[in-house]
Amino acid sequence: QVQLVESGGGLVQPGGSLRLSCAASGSAISFYSLGWYRQAPGKQRELVATITTGLRTNYADSVKGRFTISRENAKNTVYLQMNSLKPEDTAVYYCNAYRPAINYWGQGTQVTVSS
Repeated sequence: QVQLVESGGGLVQPGGSLRLSCAASGSAISFYSLGWYRQAPGKQRELVATITTGLRTNYADSVKGRFTISRENAKNTVYLQMNSLKPEDTAVYYCNAYRPAINYWGQGTQVTVSS
């Protein structure tokens, strides 16, 4: 079992930055691909960014060039650096740890981009 706890969300003005963290416990994350997903009100959960155990990254087109995913296996933590935030980035952001047939989710952290 892997427990995931997100932090770092909050209210930020358009153009601002936030850094989300996801701390894992219960198992080493070095064996898992990790990702960030988000869900806005009335919309389906969507992929934001993923990073494999080999550090290959993948981003949604809507966040390319603005968001950066990284992982620190020694701290059992995955990060999402979000720059140039837009109102449409407002959502609950969820951390995910994935291996074939195994999928873990955090409880989510709210990000609100508004002036």
